[in-house]
Amino acid sequence: KPGFKVSGKRSFSIDYKNNCFLKDGKPFQYISGSIHYSRIPQYYWKDRLLKMYMTGLNAVQVYVPWNFHEAVQGVHNFTGDRDLEHFLDLANQTGLLVILRPGPYICAEWEMGGLPAWLLQKPNIILRSADTDYLQAVNNWLAVLLSKMKRWLYVNGGNIITVQVENEYGSYFSCDYNYMRHLQTLFRFFLGEDAVLFTTDGNTDREMTCGTLQGLYATVDFGTDTNITEAFNRQRRFEPRGPLVNSEFYTGWLDHWGDQHAVVDTQKVSRVLGEMLTMGANVNMYMFEGGTNFGYWNGKVTFRSVVTSYDYDAPLTEAGDPTEKLLAIRDVISQFREVPSGPLPPATPKFAYGFVTMKKVGNISDLLSTLSPLGPVKSKYPLTFEEMKQYYGYMLYRTMLPRDLSEPTPLISPLNGVHDRAYVSINGVFQGLLERDTALVMKVTGQQGDTVDILVENMGRVNFGSKINDYKGLLSNLILGKDILTDWKIYPLDIDGAIASGWPHSNSQKSVRSPQRNPPPGPTFYMATLQTNSLTWDTFLKLNEWTKGQVWINGVNLGRYWPARGPQQTLYIPGPLLSATQPNNITVLELEGAPAHLRVLFMDRPQLNITAGKS
Repeated sequence: KPGFKVSGKRSFSIDYKNNCFLKDGKPFQYISGSIHYSRIPQYYWKDRLLKMYMTGLNAVQVYVPWNFHEAVQGVHNFTGDRDLEHFLDLANQTGLLVILRPGPYICAEWEMGGLPAWLLQKPNIILRSADTDYLQAVNNWLAVLLSKMKRWLYVNGGNIITVQVENEYGSYFSCDYNYMRHLQTLFRFFLGEDAVLFTTDGNTDREMTCGTLQGLYATVDFGTDTNITEAFNRQRRFEPRGPLVNSEFYTGWLDHWGDQHAVVDTQKVSRVLGEMLTMGANVNMYMFEGGTNFGYWNGKVTFRSVVTSYDYDAPLTEAGDPTEKLLAIRDVISQFREVPSGPLPPATPKFAYGFVTMKKVGNISDLLSTLSPLGPVKSKYPLTFEEMKQYYGYMLYRTMLPRDLSEPTPLISPLNGVHDRAYVSINGVFQGLLERDTALVMKVTGQQGDTVDILVENMGRVNFGSKINDYKGLLSNLILGKDILTDWKIYPLDIDGAIASGWPHSNSQKSVRSPQRNPPPGPTFYMATLQTNSLTWDTFLKLNEWTKGQVWINGVNLGRYWPARGPQQTLYIPGPLLSATQPNNITVLELEGAPAHLRVLFMDRPQLNITAGKS
């Protein structure tokens, strides 16, 4: 770990008289950009930070997702892609200060807003409030995190200048000042009296009223379509003196599956940025690089999940490449401070490796001995993911048809209890699907005693609003005709564990069946290998005419694909995941139906903007 040399007295504070920040006693204005280390492979952190520095930024703003570091209660992971202190050190070496946003809740379009799903084991827990169970978990986590962060504060020789408490708390229903006071006490205890603590809230009176607290500096966030004067006047009503701060100036926006791809006009971004900087405001651009929701980390707003790409139409693309928007922003910044001379680091090289044909491994129902090594849990009624202590991904629920169904009979989720999608097969033959909020009924036929397999997908937990206690799986009974389905075998699926340990490629000789002309519908695994011929450049995977599913490369979960719904059509594959010399293992779980050609395509550019209509 680096040792800091504290030369002279370092200080960072708020000058209420002159309405600015003071750094080492001199007036200071930050021009910052958001970058999420959890969405970018560690290999590329330095490249992205250098590009931000060369654009003229003097700070970066960083969220810390609690669930990324404490997926299992009491077990903390700060290694590899989770090495937050290494990220802070790289920013420091690059010459960038840090605005730290440690939550405990972060929103960020991230699974459950960064809160660990194991909190939901307390069925009545009120998240983001002074609820005792919630606060106990928060106390334990912040004791670990903030203790690590203290030495990185600017006043202690590090580069963290300000620390945000909670996140847009004013947008949450509970408006619990005792909770915010408790957090303030914790942050002060671990970070000391000199740390500059702040809050960020949306540009409305209600949000500013519920999200701010005496003793925490109140800041606001808004995008290009806002009246700047009005927004900063609102900040002034809550913070009559001190620096003007826009903590999230939106350079772009997020996509949900089925949306049109969001874009924000470059001219607007540079015009509004220039106006704010002219007023002497401190601005953080959200996002400067968005990155990727790898694995299962995407969030959800109401019933619409956020896509895998978090490109955000930001100044640096999902793959970290400079855009016209970045150049325009650099031009604006150069009117206010000296921008480092010299060329921007170039885009990382991309390569189109071409077509690869996948081979069928098997239907998920036939692979349970591999994917659920501990076997099923038996229960009269369905159990949730949380009750099964499997928080992400997929679980399989199995029962039998209670009687002969000669006529197509409705299978119903009467209480909208499928969270989030259920893929239904009978005797291994796919029947169709149920989907939260949109498809609560389907018809099935079969004989008494036939096996009913229901694969349930967690599409990511809600990350914003009052419904962040988002339980997954079958939350309530399914009704078949007039029977309640009971006597379930529930299989937790460790798909990621199996694939990380080499399956299905390691035993492929016995897994692969003779090819069928048309791949069967329903949840099925496919595999292939890619030879890169000694190149390991970034690439983009397009699954043309595939429907919906999940992809792994060399055991790493790249995230979800859903070209049938769009707008995202390609998945970003960082070059460092690829091997130059060994065959690269590709594994696909297709949930609904693969195309007859079984081809996937590795391209040298992304396609994020094709909405194919609802599937």
